Amino acid sequence: MMSSPPDTSKTIKLERYNSYIRRLSSTKLLNASSKLLFRTTLLIALILVFFFIFNYPPLSSSENNNNNHHHHRQLHTRTNFLSSAFGGGAAWEKKVRHSSTPRRPNGMSVLVTGAAGFIGSHCSLALKKRGDGVVGFDNFNSYYDPSLKRAREALLKQHEIYIVEGDLNDALLLSKLFDVVPFTHILHLAAQAGVRYAMQNPQSYIKSNIAGFVNLLEVAKSVKPQPAIVWASSSSVYGLNTDNPFSELHRTDQPASLYAATKKAGEEIAHTYNHIYGLSLTALRFFTVYGPWGRPDMAYFFFTKDILHGKTIDLYQTQDGKEVARDFTYIDDIVKGCLGAVDTAEKSTGSGGKKRGPAQLRIYNLGNTSPVGVGKMVGIIEGLLSTKAKRHVIKMPSNGDVPYTHANVTLAYKDFGYKPTTDLASGLKKFVKWYVGYYGIQPRLKKDNHVQPQDSS
Repeated sequence: MMSSPPDTSKTIKLERYNSYIRRLSSTKLLNASSKLLFRTTLLIALILVFFFIFNYPPLSSSENNNNNHHHHRQLHTRTNFLSSAFGGGAAWEKKVRHSSTPRRPNGMSVLVTGAAGFIGSHCSLALKKRGDGVVGFDNFNSYYDPSLKRAREALLKQHEIYIVEGDLNDALLLSKLFDVVPFTHILHLAAQAGVRYAMQNPQSYIKSNIAGFVNLLEVAKSVKPQPAIVWASSSSVYGLNTDNPFSELHRTDQPASLYAATKKAGEEIAHTYNHIYGLSLTALRFFTVYGPWGRPDMAYFFFTKDILHGKTIDLYQTQDGKEVARDFTYIDDIVKGCLGAVDTAEKSTGSGGKKRGPAQLRIYNLGNTSPVGVGKMVGIIEGLLSTKAKRHVIKMPSNGDVPYTHANVTLAYKDFGYKPTTDLASGLKKFVKWYVGYYGIQPRLKKDNHVQPQDSS
């Protein structure tokens, strides 16, 4: 008798049940994994969204909003830079405050731009010596030998005058300065100087004399209190004017050079900021300033250098054969005029960019009132150096120079007692003394002409 086959139905059912359980577990695991992956992706997305929100400005149809966000990022970056660049910020601010603190009762706090320059360094010393607080500002550009500017800076440092190195177009740095010190006055002497150089690098004149000036006025108009501003224009604004002597009432709408045009533009810009924002503004038209610590690009300076080195010098004549003449003005007389203008400058009338009433607006000539032919000037230098110049007389090129300047200073005398006292021979004698001492030259000078370097002001 054959045995019956084993009953496998229960085993099959058990395997089916286990397979079902496995599929169910797999499905639950897949669902759980999907949910975890979705939640992780969502979390990462949210993190990225918050990252972009806090680190980048939102897109906006308003260009002004975009500019504002961009400005705030720049401000944040610039503030960090200032802190790192100036020893953590506190040390730099301490230098600025110390330099700006007046040492006399009711003394002024003056920001002098172009303080490492010729006129700027002399004015800074004069202000400091009488007890005013002075902070300098200069970019130490290479228009002429920066080592001379650094030497002036060292001289100012001896008198506890600190120069901030920066550009006039850096609004954030200028604003930072006014955050640290509520300056009562600005003596704005920084500029791209020179007539002929404008033919080589015209943009430098626009950047400094126009854009830089506007930027300074923009900062000044917004601070509280607004400072009074005295600034350097130029006798070059008279251009092709033929009336002599030059008066502030004469026309100045025919500039003969780009340099002159930028200075004339500055006078018109000053009128605008005075009219709209109540800034007190005084323009000073300087006439051919010379003296110790002067500019190497000026004729008296490089004539002295070339004569000492036996080089030929070019003397210009007008197209009709007349001698070129200048109203040479000694630096000490210019400094007196600058301080006189500062002392009589009335307060600005605006506040926080809003005009509260009419404000002072002035223009003055500062010259010597005694034009001297360039040939005679060379003769004086020859006598001081006991050396004959090798002269080469040529016609004046069409490079923007004018043949003749002569200042009428009646208005400056009337308003703040400006009266030049140094004739060209006396002034050049002081310059040559400084020159040979500064450069360590031993020319055949008269015995009383040899001196050591001085800080003439």
